[in-house]
Amino acid sequence: MSQLYAPSSPHMHGPNSVGKLMTLLLLALVPGIVVYVVLFGWGVVVNILLANVVALLSEALVLKIRQRSLSTFLFDGSAIVTATLLAISIPPMAPWWIVVVGTIFAIVIAKHLYGGLGYNPFNPAMVGYAMLLVSFPKEMSAWLLPESLRTQAYDFTDAVTHIFTEKLQGGVDGVSGATPLDYMKTQLGLERSVSDIASESIFGGLAGIGFEWVSVAFLIGGLWLIYKKVINWHIPVAMLVSVFVMASLFYLIDSDQYAPPLFHVFAGATILGAFFIATDPVTAATTPKGRLIYGAGIGVLIYIIRVWGGFPDAVAFAVLLMNVCAPTIDQFTKPKVFGFKSND
Repeated sequence: MSQLYAPSSPHMHGPNSVGKLMTLLLLALVPGIVVYVVLFGWGVVVNILLANVVALLSEALVLKIRQRSLSTFLFDGSAIVTATLLAISIPPMAPWWIVVVGTIFAIVIAKHLYGGLGYNPFNPAMVGYAMLLVSFPKEMSAWLLPESLRTQAYDFTDAVTHIFTEKLQGGVDGVSGATPLDYMKTQLGLERSVSDIASESIFGGLAGIGFEWVSVAFLIGGLWLIYKKVINWHIPVAMLVSVFVMASLFYLIDSDQYAPPLFHVFAGATILGAFFIATDPVTAATTPKGRLIYGAGIGVLIYIIRVWGGFPDAVAFAVLLMNVCAPTIDQFTKPKVFGFKSND
């Protein structure tokens, strides 16, 4: 019987742990969440709190069934990160059961069905989001307008009331609308030009009033993660560069039918996906070259799905498709072992 090789002592603990890394990820999300709340209201906070409660309960139940230690795995932060990423991806006006169903699916099916943290081949938050988007497209498309574009007030009480009762005084037409990505895609399908569409009130300087500033805030948090060495630069840079290059090429070909590159970079979940979702250490490629290929592949798929597919944001589907490719990418991009001598 083979024995596990262990080098001789002394041994030292590494500076990082799952709990510490997850805590840093959550801290990096704070700027984006704060800007999100300021511009779009308290619905996102309600979603985050609800998703975290459901995630911890689901995690505890599955750990109990699997006879795993609650003290070891329940509070390592992984369930909270999954729940938070899913919650900020769901429209702030989505009914409570959307958050509950998506979170349970992410934790129980996408994570624990495959063996728990470290064994899941797909990003759990994106599996939950993709399931919700395909199954409940109406609820997942009711996005809240930024405060400056609303025709009626929408405070914390309104958020709680609408999320748990699906009722809002005066209806939802005064506070909801399509995202800039949704609107751009729909209007281009009606043969309007990009310049004409971009002149409307929903669009700001880059990618839609409110949405662009949320992306800038997530960018700040993502750069801090790179500075703290929680994530590597390869995947975010490769992903954002590939989105920018793809958008630039088609924008140069026909600027009336293809949105400018900065729009695709700062619209939707591109920035959030680049730094917080695509960099998941369990489901992403791990070799240096592999990370670049993996990130670039996500960027290309985002643009293809957005422009020619049926889902305007596309980040979740692009990440999940590249999750499938990650093991193969790693297999073909293994760095040579020091001292390796080729037989050629």
